[in-house]
Amino acid sequence: MSSPIRSADPRGPNVATALASLAEGVSAAHSADEALGAVTAAVVELLDGADSADILIIAGRKKTFRSYAATSALPREMDDLQEQVGEGPCIDAAGGTTLVRADDLNTETRWPEFCRGATDAGVTSMLSFKLYTAPNVRAALNVFGKAADAFDDRDEEVGLMLATNAAVALHMANSREQFESALASRDIIGQAKGMIMERFRVDAVQAFNLLVKLSQDSNTPVAKLSAQLVELGSPTGDE
Repeated sequence: MSSPIRSADPRGPNVATALASLAEGVSAAHSADEALGAVTAAVVELLDGADSADILIIAGRKKTFRSYAATSALPREMDDLQEQVGEGPCIDAAGGTTLVRADDLNTETRWPEFCRGATDAGVTSMLSFKLYTAPNVRAALNVFGKAADAFDDRDEEVGLMLATNAAVALHMANSREQFESALASRDIIGQAKGMIMERFRVDAVQAFNLLVKLSQDSNTPVAKLSAQLVELGSPTGDE
């Protein structure tokens, strides 16, 4: 059974400091790429057996695979391989297993096709951590080691903490994107309202009510309808 990280471990205080610094950096990051890059860089720094790392996101109905913040070309190659063969530790973790660990892919039996390709590429050990993000998004933090038995229980514990930072970064990016989208929609709706007010000499409430009625009649979202009106340059589309 794994034991908590204690200060008796000579690397413990450094890990605690690094994790605190990482959390602060993720919160202050200006973009998702910057935040996720900080996480994968910390993975390679803090886990002795880690040669590279990335974050795999599987999104959409077509289950599109995308590799983010890869510290080398190898993680992207491994993600592509798993997408091609339909199996692998990253897929298992993203699909719901909190932690997936493989100590030696040469003898691993869970993903035979993936293991053959991974060992040919020089990957022997792996850790994959599920990232708890949006309901329709599956994601995992993945760590790749060239040596067998590259990871131990301590690496699992630290990796889980790093995975939490990665999940926070993804959540923040998603929230920021939704916020910016909402602001853009508000601005475009405001422009459409202004055009209607000027054209028909009505107040803001009447203009918005007209937008809502047009939206309902055409079965078009208000924001999309507003964008169409602004693009046309006329609230009715008349010449």
